Amino acid sequence: MKKTLFLAIACILANMALHAQKTPALKKVIELKMPKTADDDMPGTRGASVAWHPVQKKYYAVFAGNIEYPLAIFDVKGKRLSTDEQKAMLDTRGLWYNPVTKLICGNGYNDYGWFTYKLDPKGMPTDYTEAVEGMNQPDAQSVGVYNPAVKQVLFHYLGKVYVYNSDAELQDSLLIHWGLKKTDDAEEDYEDVSMTPEDYNYTSLIYTGIKGQELGFLNTTGKQVELYDIKTGFLTRTISFPEQATAEASFNFAFANGIYWLFDMESRKWVGYK
Repeated sequence: MKKTLFLAIACILANMALHAQKTPALKKVIELKMPKTADDDMPGTRGASVAWHPVQKKYYAVFAGNIEYPLAIFDVKGKRLSTDEQKAMLDTRGLWYNPVTKLICGNGYNDYGWFTYKLDPKGMPTDYTEAVEGMNQPDAQSVGVYNPAVKQVLFHYLGKVYVYNSDAELQDSLLIHWGLKKTDDAEEDYEDVSMTPEDYNYTSLIYTGIKGQELGFLNTTGKQVELYDIKTGFLTRTISFPEQATAEASFNFAFANGIYWLFDMESRKWVGYK
């Protein structure tokens, strides 16, 4: 009982300390307006993810929830290049670029598996191949991200990051020490805790590729990105979104082309901050 009370107090104090800090502020740099409106058939509601194709110089953005929901492709300035009829083709969750195949890949809902989009010469998806069948993620709603340095797919579930290799085999898991830096010396108190606090988006994470700040999570209460060391699971940096930004408890959060993305469900736009 005392340990639980201590942990709760520690979490509250850590959050208060984070909110009190002057953190770097992100600025809006781009918008990706998704096709259709809420009145259309199969419009989609929650943004699954955004991926950047560095060869095509295009963004790929998709809704979560149905194979008929829109998949949209945009140029580097945010102009939509795909038609209103471009569909996801899968009930998509994660979306990423594979530098080996030079294709856009992702993971689907539950046991839909991992997939790769087939692209025409203009970079428009025409079909997909199922790269790995079955449930290869910790939860049905898990949104995968890719670590190209070691060819691994990462998922966030109940306070841990799960690491899968390119054959969809679970390799490791990492406990996240929410809101705590390594100097806080609270590892022992967090050792047996496996949960995602209410202040955080529970389906999504991001991979930045920045040394010591590889993993990112959305603190919805503080409207900020918290970056964690992939080796230790401790907090290393906090970056604030503007006050008017939307921060949702599930989905609607991504990182692509060095830009942090939040999906505004009311305006149906992915808003990019840098």
